[in-house]
Amino acid sequence: MQILPAIDLRGGKCVRLRQGDYRQETVFGENPAEMAQHWVSQGGTFLHLVDLDGAKDGKPGNLDAIRAILQAVDIPCELGGGIRSEETIREMLDLGLNRLVIGTLALRNPAWFREMCEKFPYRLVLGIDAKEGWVATDGWLEVSRQGAVDLARQYEDLPLAAIIYTDIATDGMMAGANVPAMREMKEAVSIPIVASGGVTTLDDVEALERVGLDGCIIGRALYEGTIDLREVTSRQSK
Repeated sequence: MQILPAIDLRGGKCVRLRQGDYRQETVFGENPAEMAQHWVSQGGTFLHLVDLDGAKDGKPGNLDAIRAILQAVDIPCELGGGIRSEETIREMLDLGLNRLVIGTLALRNPAWFREMCEKFPYRLVLGIDAKEGWVATDGWLEVSRQGAVDLARQYEDLPLAAIIYTDIATDGMMAGANVPAMREMKEAVSIPIVASGGVTTLDDVEALERVGLDGCIIGRALYEGTIDLREVTSRQSK
């Protein structure tokens, strides 16, 4: 199972939100590029970047920080947040990002999302953010009546790189991953599933690995020290 350290960007800084709430922000670093280098030095092999301003405003809002990260590290990076046009997809891929996460428009404009997946095969990731099994959109500001598993099945025939499944209820809460929900998603589709939300200890990582998850995004736990990235990566390399 691949481990992806998360770097959430807001106002050019590294931050973490609790349950996607923009009013509950903790700043963990003023220099995103240095943070990226730190996670690489700890054994990180793939970074998960989130443009929180982009997720809220519908267009990328931390381009300088993203460019700085890409220049600072030599490992693949993916980006989510504000990817809502073909022009933006091309711009972000041209910057050097390995893949892009799209969530809101996959729900609101299925025809467009299908077209983009065909144009950019295996470069796009379907981001499904859910609360109690229902898909959330617009930087988690709205919760739809679309089932998360149903949405994943809708796109199973597409050349997707992966699905990132985030449980909003646990994200940033340091309360453990929602393993049953992640297992349900993994068993529902053949697309690689990356778990996100609530991963707090090495036990959480191992639990997700046992149910077959392909990847795991870790955020606040790394910044607050309840998970040591070196320990996780060294264990996986054995």
